[in-house]
Amino acid sequence: MLDHIWILPLLPLAGAALNGLLGRRWPREMVNFCGVGSVTLAFAAALEVAREFFLLAPGQIPLVKSFWPWIAAGQFHVDFSFFIDQLTLVMLLVVTGVGLLIHIYSTGYMAHEGGYYRFFSYMNLFMFFMLTLVTAGSLAQLLVGWEGVGLCSYLLISFFFTKKSAADAGKKAFITTRIGDLGFMIGILLIFWTFHSLNFTEIFAGVASFPVETPGHLGVMTWICLLLFAGAVGKSAQLPLYVWLPDAMEGPTPVSALIHAATMVTAGVYMVARMNFLYVHAPVALLTVAVIGAVTAFYAATIALVQTDIKKVLAYSTISQLGYMFLGCGVGAFSAGIFHLMTHAFFKGLLFMAAGSVIHAMGGEQDMRNMGGLARKIPWTYGTMLAATLAITGMPFFSGFFSKDAILEAAASGPNPNRVLWALGLGGALLTSFYMFRLLFLTFHGERRYDDHSVHVHESPASMVIPLVILAILSVGGGWFALPKLEGGANYFFRFLSPVFHASDELAASGRGVEPMAVGTTLAAGIAHALWQPAVGVALLGFLIAWWFYIARSNAPRRLAESLHGAYTLLLNKYYVDKIYGSLVIRPLLWISTNVLWHGVDESVIDGAVNGSAKTVQSTGKQLVEMESGNVRSYATWVVIGATAFTSLLLWRLGR
Repeated sequence: MLDHIWILPLLPLAGAALNGLLGRRWPREMVNFCGVGSVTLAFAAALEVAREFFLLAPGQIPLVKSFWPWIAAGQFHVDFSFFIDQLTLVMLLVVTGVGLLIHIYSTGYMAHEGGYYRFFSYMNLFMFFMLTLVTAGSLAQLLVGWEGVGLCSYLLISFFFTKKSAADAGKKAFITTRIGDLGFMIGILLIFWTFHSLNFTEIFAGVASFPVETPGHLGVMTWICLLLFAGAVGKSAQLPLYVWLPDAMEGPTPVSALIHAATMVTAGVYMVARMNFLYVHAPVALLTVAVIGAVTAFYAATIALVQTDIKKVLAYSTISQLGYMFLGCGVGAFSAGIFHLMTHAFFKGLLFMAAGSVIHAMGGEQDMRNMGGLARKIPWTYGTMLAATLAITGMPFFSGFFSKDAILEAAASGPNPNRVLWALGLGGALLTSFYMFRLLFLTFHGERRYDDHSVHVHESPASMVIPLVILAILSVGGGWFALPKLEGGANYFFRFLSPVFHASDELAASGRGVEPMAVGTTLAAGIAHALWQPAVGVALLGFLIAWWFYIARSNAPRRLAESLHGAYTLLLNKYYVDKIYGSLVIRPLLWISTNVLWHGVDESVIDGAVNGSAKTVQSTGKQLVEMESGNVRSYATWVVIGATAFTSLLLWRLGR
């Protein structure tokens, strides 16, 4: 399969083409067979790639497969190639595995929606572009996948295009991410100018000759990394370009699970991790990544505290968790960032799908204030969502416990420790625990706050429940690669990725500055040590606060909101960022485009020149037409005038 890996991304592309061209005339079973079947084959191909990868000798990794010349223009030469290493393998399995479960889930969730074939065509097309992105052997090929997932995001967010809010959300996502993509493309051009190549192998070989830049002497590496990170800020919804992702919840819930939780929004994290060779030469850029990540993690968590739409809570949670991934990469713990990317794909994909199951059970209701008491009505949904909640909050021995703790540990004592960023991350963990248990309590516990006669609450079909159960299992055990560390052993996930990230991530994994587990430490001692970590304490504290407010004293949230009306209103309105952007950016641009570019340039200059020329010709023609009046005396007069003028000119010439 490694010799024919180009087949892997083409499988979902074939599914997209078949459903897009023929799906309108097919029954839904055939659309399912084509849409889900193509992703199933892609997942099987990814498993085969993994099997063959583990048989390779270490000296053959990374494996670069070039199939044919793609672009050749002067010095610019790019082959259609694939770059396969440990990081590629992780992303392949996450994208195809989680993507397959969400495709299966979609067959139940979207069963009664119009445009069924179109939905699966778009979903398959997204899978093609995402697989292109993570397997690319050059920045040019990566850019194709990068822009392709942006296109598919627009198509899927605005899937219900007759709904104005959905159409507006799609445009907002497309335009906002384009702002970051402008910096990303300039960064790619700067890389070509510096290394005369866009192939990863040549860039990684060339960067070794560059010194590590110091804060007082910023060079080309810093600017390259900052420009690339601008693209990641847009694609992965970080400050200040995060505003598109909450609005993207207008799309169908499976879209939120696949694109805005498990795969596309993590593309920025993957890109930063892939270009780690550049970032370790630019400490200022690396610190910028960490600062943006930590601040975003805390900032987005504060907004999630007061949201009432179940999907909006999860949207801001996604922004926050992406911040943790960038925090991990920014402090040099690239493996920790990718570890959290993987576990986040499990529990956040599950959270969105479980939220979709709740919405399905409630007949389309998304406001948590109109729910309550659903635990007994939809037990499978409740059980799986509980597992995901325990994972994202970092409760001991769930997947998020290992990955989030690794990031916070690296922020405290890794290769580039920063106590302020660690404190922000820890504060974000406390808020995460509170708002997630708030969501759980409001949705599944307490008194019923809906009309049982008008809403027939029911469990979702097997096509939706089975993917929930599988992801719940992964949310519980997906982080157990780190278990041996509790006995003084190695984090197997970090060890697997260590050839990609080299010494920087090894330092983060060892926890420099924190007393590591001694080899031979008993499991009981390791567990006791892990349970005393601050992250566990704040997770438990967040749970207790949420329990007090929404179970023990259910009227306390209302009283607190009234007593802190200003802060509550500020958070409820999301710090008024959208309104600020509207006043400072959107309205001035609209005024300029309307009054200057449209009325001034387009109408007055361009249209004025064209229309003025036409009017001049028209006026001249009218005057000439009037000369052809048919009046004999008028014609005789013109003959006399012409003869006189000609005679005068002739005499003047002869006189000279």
